Amino acid sequence: MKRAFLIWPLLVLLAATLPAMGRRSPPVLHQALEIESLVNRAAEFVEERGTDAFADFRRKGSPWRYGDVYLFVVDMRGIVLFNAAQPNREGRDLLDERDADGKLFLRAFIDTVHRFGSGWVDYMFPKPGHSAPTVKWSYVCATRVAGMEALIGAGVYVE
Repeated sequence: MKRAFLIWPLLVLLAATLPAMGRRSPPVLHQALEIESLVNRAAEFVEERGTDAFADFRRKGSPWRYGDVYLFVVDMRGIVLFNAAQPNREGRDLLDERDADGKLFLRAFIDTVHRFGSGWVDYMFPKPGHSAPTVKWSYVCATRVAGMEALIGAGVYVE
């Protein structure tokens, strides 16, 4: 499945409106392009390899996981199928989990994928190895895992 669908008009709108509202800004262009490319490649890889791809996604220092960047996979019911940085989340229904600001971010991921096929979502989430939440922007896109509709994503922590 090709992942050429970019929502730059939405990012431009967000960049223009969020700071004025005292909210967070999306990642800078080079970060956004890097994350989108990673997620789109990972979506194709997981469609080819199924859950066998998860072992590759989990390896630190790989093209799939580096620095604070890691992949996560969630089915369309809100069950976490894979989370490279927090495997304790795997297998759990986190559809109604709220971030520090009260945002239902998994629902936002699912809604974004249903409405647009892919896109960016902002929320508060701790960096790997930290407990305090920080601003994170994640790019998510639709994929299939072992024939099941799901989404795959990765994000950028904004300081």
